Amino acid sequence: MKEEQEETKSGNGSGPPPQPPNPMQNAAPDAQLFQLLSGLLHQVEALTNDEEVELRSKIEALGLEVTKVPSSSTRHLDELEIAKELDKLSMKLDDVDEMISSAIASDPHVQSLLSGTADIWMPVITASADERRNFAGPTGEDMSKVLECNLCLNLSAKERKKEKG
Repeated sequence: MKEEQEETKSGNGSGPPPQPPNPMQNAAPDAQLFQLLSGLLHQVEALTNDEEVELRSKIEALGLEVTKVPSSSTRHLDELEIAKELDKLSMKLDDVDEMISSAIASDPHVQSLLSGTADIWMPVITASADERRNFAGPTGEDMSKVLECNLCLNLSAKERKKEKG
């Protein structure tokens, strides 16, 4: 029994080798999401050789949205006001559902991407108000890194075009 434990500890056992720690594993859920989105933005811009201003602004808007925390109101809502607020939230969720459904229907890669990254984006969109208070959203530093990387990608793409032309 001790020999088996020693073999496992030394890496000679039949178990899988230990995985290096993932630095993003302990990061806040929103940081993981925005790292993923920045990476996808890089890929899109590299493939199109265009700066995706609209996509970048949507990522920034999402950052503002996920860090919103309901204000602690001193007045109590009556049932009618609560129903109105729930209706507003329901309409927003319907809009999101519609966008996701149409994106999945138009491109099978979207479904693969969404299901493959659900562990990153689900905690952000289902976070409670207390959890959102700990979110930072994309920082200016994060977006400047994206811009810097995009500049490098665009320059290298232009250089490749010159070499071919």
